[in-house]
Amino acid sequence: MPKQLIISIGRELGSGGSDIAKIIAKDLGLNLYDKNILEEIASSKNSDIKSMKEFDEKPKPFISRRVREHTSSTENIIAQMQFDYLKEKAASGESFVVVGRCASSVLAENPGLVSIFVCADDDFRIPRVMETFSLNRREAREKIEQTDKRRKQYHNSYSKTEWRDTSSYDLCIKSSSLGIEKSAEMIKAFINLK
Repeated sequence: MPKQLIISIGRELGSGGSDIAKIIAKDLGLNLYDKNILEEIASSKNSDIKSMKEFDEKPKPFISRRVREHTSSTENIIAQMQFDYLKEKAASGESFVVVGRCASSVLAENPGLVSIFVCADDDFRIPRVMETFSLNRREAREKIEQTDKRRKQYHNSYSKTEWRDTSSYDLCIKSSSLGIEKSAEMIKAFINLK
């Protein structure tokens, strides 16, 4: 295993990607970065976390003003702050697990990066989303479609790779085939082999 290990986990809504990331981070003794990135950034900049969360993992707006490296788009600013945060963590030599945030692309040059994508069948995803968000079946399906569309737009607007494109990841796994725990075990076995 390299001195530094960074595991990026992209995921479909309801696939259990975040749960898998938590298991892997805990089992390997690594920090987990997900929505908590915004909390740390907000704390360090004395910013309002609520307003930052509103723009988290949102695609670039169709129209925004840019002058050199400065932009008027809040979405772009929040995204770039998270990308810079991840780059700083990686540059420090820290090993960690990160969920989403275009990490597979943002940290692509890091030799310790292992990029994973977690997908699942709708029959697995829909009940999970229904339970998590207290939705009926129709509402859960709509939430899945909307969230996956937003994640795709976000990833594709900030990355050179396509979201869900299997060639963009080291490993793609369908969690509905193995379940959450066994999917996490399979990913850890892959990391050990790599």
